Order: sequence, then C-alpha cells, then structure tokens
Amino acid sequence: MILIVCFCHLNQIKIDEDIVKNDALWIVPTMSQLQENKRKMIMKLTIEESKEYIGMWVTKDGYIRHELLPNNRYDEARGSKMSAYQGKYNVRANHINYKDDTGFNADGEFKDGILYHAGMILYKEKN
Repeated sequence: MILIVCFCHLNQIKIDEDIVKNDALWIVPTMSQLQENKRKMIMKLTIEESKEYIGMWVTKDGYIRHELLPNNRYDEARGSKMSAYQGKYNVRANHINYKDDTGFNADGEFKDGILYHAGMILYKEKN
C-alpha cells in the first residue's frame, strides 16, 4: 500500500499522478485546516496587500471603535459619541497613518492581527 499525503493551498489540490496506485490512501485536509492554511498565507502578506485592515477595530472594552473604510476614510467612535473623529488614513506594509479632518496626525502598527495605535490595542471585529 502507498500512502499519499495531499497538501492543499486555498482549495487547490496538486498530486503527482505518477505515484498514484490502485491501493493509495488519500489524506485530505478538513475545511478548518484549509481555512487555517489560508489564514497563515494571508498573515504572510502585509496588511496592505491582504486588505485585512478594512473593517471595524475596537478596544477590548469596546469604548474606542475605528471603522476603516475601503475608500481610505475612517470614522472613530468614542463611547456613546458616534463619529467623534473622522479623517483619512493610508496603509503601507503593516503601518497606518491617520490624518483627521482637523489636521491632527497619528499612526499605528498592525502586528499579528492586532492594531497598536496611540497606546491603545484594537482588535478586528468579526463579521
């Protein structure tokens, strides 16, 4: 019996057909393993390349909420005050620069799926 292990990346399966025999045993990754592989591949990209920065980022207590919009605008809520700050942002590699509509500048860094900004730690809200 020949054991064939299939390595899958983003739902694509590659197999060397020359080694496939009648008695082959196939080991195919589960859907959660495929999703984990996809997540790992995305994490190797910069956040700029993956566009994973787009969405809502919140502090652990939910008090600060940054919505990073696809048009490079952001809307920050603080507590019950919606749109406390608004402005533009740009992302380069894993770094973000903010410029609010009053001219104030700030920046932050994405690391391991977390946004570190002005002494705050923000987590991406799950859809």
